[in-house]
Order: sequence, then structure tokens, then C-alpha cells
Amino acid sequence: MASDATASGTVGGVRTTAAASFASDNYAGIHPAALEAIARANAGHATAYGNDPWSAELEERFRELAGDVAVFPVFNGTGANVTSLAALLQPHEAVICSEIAHINVDECGAPERFTGAKLIDLPAPGGKLTPELIEPRLTGVGDEHRVQPRVVSVTQSTEVGTVYTLDELAALSAFCRRHRLLLHVDGARIANAAATLECGLRELVGGVGVDVMSFGGTKNGLLGGEAVLFADPSLARNFLFIRKQAMQLNSKMRFASAQLLALLEGDLWLRNASHANAMARRLRDRVAGAAGVEVIHPVEANAVFARLPAAAIEPLQERHPFYVWDAVESVVRWMCAWDTAEADVDEFAASVREVVER
Repeated sequence: MASDATASGTVGGVRTTAAASFASDNYAGIHPAALEAIARANAGHATAYGNDPWSAELEERFRELAGDVAVFPVFNGTGANVTSLAALLQPHEAVICSEIAHINVDECGAPERFTGAKLIDLPAPGGKLTPELIEPRLTGVGDEHRVQPRVVSVTQSTEVGTVYTLDELAALSAFCRRHRLLLHVDGARIANAAATLECGLRELVGGVGVDVMSFGGTKNGLLGGEAVLFADPSLARNFLFIRKQAMQLNSKMRFASAQLLALLEGDLWLRNASHANAMARRLRDRVAGAAGVEVIHPVEANAVFARLPAAAIEPLQERHPFYVWDAVESVVRWMCAWDTAEADVDEFAASVREVVER
């Protein structure tokens, strides 16, 4: 797939910063196509709350790409997760997820507070759940004293940058069907997974038996906007009310829908993600062999997780922002984005080598 960035540090006509951030793809700016889409939508008046031509077109476009799905734009990833889970759960039910799942670690308890349901978090090697990991936790079914497992939630791509294969997702879906569970996918970085798997939304939703999936845009070049996709529209029967109560109903929905349309146009969502993934692989390769640097997870999406000498972390952060994933183990996370240029990667990798090899 074609890249939207060049080695000069210019992306889509926009100059990247002198010291690029590798902290998060949320740090990246807005793709010019998204800005242009907002500007085009900013002509005259349009009906509010999603009853506009852009939102209607977005629903049709997602159905072309993903099958007979119900589509609901929301503001952000946490909102997408919370509202989609609320549509699937009663307060006496539970969500089974990885112990490092975003819903478990990084959403300030919002899923539990809003749904009233419990999260059951499991150790998941490489960030991935499997039927074998889940089955021992399916206890107390029918026991009024125990919360009842109802949803399995996975993140694609995972919090450690790995990617579920289509076969792995299909196996989870089949397991859920056997046990009368629903399968939810946190797709904040679904584009990065699709680029790695070289597949489209149809394969990632109906093709593997997902019940509900969020489609992330904010981490992939949008000002802000995600979409919740229900593969079974009957599961969304109360979603309009849930979205409103959760403060995720955008009154000027046309601007969110216009951005998402721009991302889907010409497979920009895949091109952006493919470029970010390629930059992560480039970074992995550029730091390979550096003294004391160990890449600890396969680089399958747009993240590099590395163990560094503890003394090297702070000097590196003074040059380029990035997050410490595990301070005890000196593990850091380096994220690449749609606008990460080859020159950014090479400069950062050179800084890593300079600091660790002093």
C-alpha cells in the first residue's frame, strides 16, 4: 500500500515536528483529508443529531464494507466501548477481558460504572485471549450468587501491539456461541490489524462472527470520531438511548460522519495504518542489536515494546516523548502514527543507540 509520508519528514504536505513523539498515535495531528472533509461539510445548515446526508452516506458505506451492520458514530474510544458494552449487558452480568485490556486499565472504571457489570480480567500472554484461557472462568452459571459471564471483549490490535489472526477470532467466536456469550472487539486500532492481516472490514466483522466492534478513527488521523458497528442490528435496539445517556450523541454529527467518510474513501484508513505499521517495523529494525535493547513482543501493528537499560529511559524521553509501560522491568512503548516519517524513525533510533551505547 502507498505511504502518505516521505523520508523528508513531510506527510501529506504537513511538516512533522523536529522531535517527533513516539508516545501515542493520539499525539499525531489530523490528516489533511479529514480537515478538508470538515471544511466541505461546513456549508450551510444540516439537520442535527445524525439526521444528515453525511451520516446516512456513512451508514451505507460501512454496510458496503462490513455487511449488514448497524452504525453509530460516537466521540471517542472509551465512549465506543462503554456504550457498546452497555447494549449487551445487564448489571448482574460480566465481561471477560485481558488483564491489560484498555477497558480494564485505561478507562478509569467507566465500563463498570456505566454498565453496572463486572469485568473479569485474565492473564493473556501476548495480549491475546483464547478459549482455553476463558473456559475455566465460566463457573457459577445459573447461580444467583455469582455474576453471569455474558461478553468476551478483545482488543484488535492488542495493547501490546500483537494482532489476532482471523482464525483466532473465529475460534473465539465459535467458543462464545457454544457458551451463549457475545464477542465484543475494541477496535481503536482495528485499521492497524486489518493492514497486517491484509483484509477488510467484512472479514473482521461477519467473517469471524464478531457481535459488536468499534471502528477507531481518532488514532488513525481524525480530529475525533469512532463508530460502533453491530453485526446483529437487533443487539442495537436500545442503542440510541444508551448513546444519548452516555453523552456520546454528537449534535453536529455531520462533522464526525464526514471525517469517517474521508477515512473510508480510497482505503485511507488502511493506507494510514499500513504506513504506521511499516514505521514500527522500521524502528524495530533500526534498534536491533543496540546494547541493552530487547524488543519483547512481536511488532505486528504500530507499536514497539522494548526493554531498555533503566538509566537510558529519562535521557531518551528528554529528546522524544514516549511512555514507560513497566517501570519495574524497564519496558517502554514506542508508538508510530499515520504521520510518522522515516526521518523521524531514523533520528529516534539514532538517539536510542547513542544513549544506550554511551
